[in-house]
Amino acid sequence: MQIEHFEDKPKLLASLAAREARMKQLHEPHIAPLTVFVEKLRCEKGAGYEIPNFDPWDGGTAAEVLFLFEAPGPQAKGSGFISRNNPDPSANNFFEFNRQIGICRKRTISWNIVPWYIGIDGGSRIRPATSEDIETGVLSLNSLLDLLPKLRGIALFGKKAQRGSSHIKKLRPHVRQFEAPHPSLQAINSNPANKIKILNMLKEIAIFLDAPQ
Repeated sequence: MQIEHFEDKPKLLASLAAREARMKQLHEPHIAPLTVFVEKLRCEKGAGYEIPNFDPWDGGTAAEVLFLFEAPGPQAKGSGFISRNNPDPSANNFFEFNRQIGICRKRTISWNIVPWYIGIDGGSRIRPATSEDIETGVLSLNSLLDLLPKLRGIALFGKKAQRGSSHIKKLRPHVRQFEAPHPSLQAINSNPANKIKILNMLKEIAIFLDAPQ
């Protein structure tokens, strides 16, 4: 199956052709088990839950670091992917921060502590994740982590994702955890120091990945 080539750049998934090409990659060997995981989660939760896919341009089952955010935004719902290429400010910031630090995305994978869309206002934005959302969502991490045999670190972005820290510690006590603010436009604009915190964490991860095991 021939797949059209696209340059890896911010907001790429605003393009229908780019989204369609990426959909065709969902069953490539490195991502297929995660696609099955998402399909099973959709079946378990039912029709009222919209759960975007993992991004095939990330590392899939070979990922060494899991980037964990709060919940899928409207653009993730629209594109069908949890991706740094989504056409929204958070994804754009995350793309640029990673490009600045130089972490190879094939060594990472992105997901959310609440995997399903929690939209309001006709789907134009998400509401804050509740304790119930997080407690329910974090249960799916058990199965996800089983699919990531090379995982060495988990980066928790934002306070909601960080509430899963103790649960993750129980599941994978030897996996290193990192914490930083969420890369949303609101978080960055409200406190410019948040950008520095994110970049510093990504630098720490880059050093961690390159250190001898």
